[in-house]
Amino acid sequence: TARQPGLAPLPRCSTPPERAIRKDRQVAVTQQLARLTSEQLAQCRSSIEVLDRLCSFKLRTHEDYLDLDWSPHPLELTAARIDAELSAAVRDACSGGDEINPAYREFPGSIFEHPVRALEPDAVRAVAGILTRIDPRDLVASLPTHAEAARQIVGLEDFLGHPGDYLRGHYDSLRRFYQAAAARGQVTATWWDGGRLLAPA
Repeated sequence: TARQPGLAPLPRCSTPPERAIRKDRQVAVTQQLARLTSEQLAQCRSSIEVLDRLCSFKLRTHEDYLDLDWSPHPLELTAARIDAELSAAVRDACSGGDEINPAYREFPGSIFEHPVRALEPDAVRAVAGILTRIDPRDLVASLPTHAEAARQIVGLEDFLGHPGDYLRGHYDSLRRFYQAAAARGQVTATWWDGGRLLAPA
């Protein structure tokens, strides 16, 4: 999976809380993000083939993709314990913006109920600014130290152990991902993927 340079591999959730219908079967889906240029976003809006290259991890380099596993909603719930602005920023970072190309919902291998969305550079900078002000350790410190209580708060009841390390790692990756996108004036795209995950580096 796509990782930020210098970060250790992140833990994965053992039980997938997010599922979707893809064609004729139910699949577990994971949150994927990509950084791209405004020009590439325009191409994705006009061509489902280009958008599919983005969602197939072929349009950008390895470092411009990020796999958040099933962490977005637990991260949003954790952020809500800090304040509403941070919670909204996490939500926007993972699923905000407008749909890139509605026609892609009918493309083979796509997931109809999880459209591919994008945040423009101004929105990316705003999200990055909010994420930057909260250290990952402070985010997780808002959770109870008791593992079961923490799991219930973030909706990961079947998670093994305390979810703190899982959430801290993914929040740190999300934060760095947006910091880099903001510094480069890039667009971010988000979607849920059900089986075309980027191979480990």
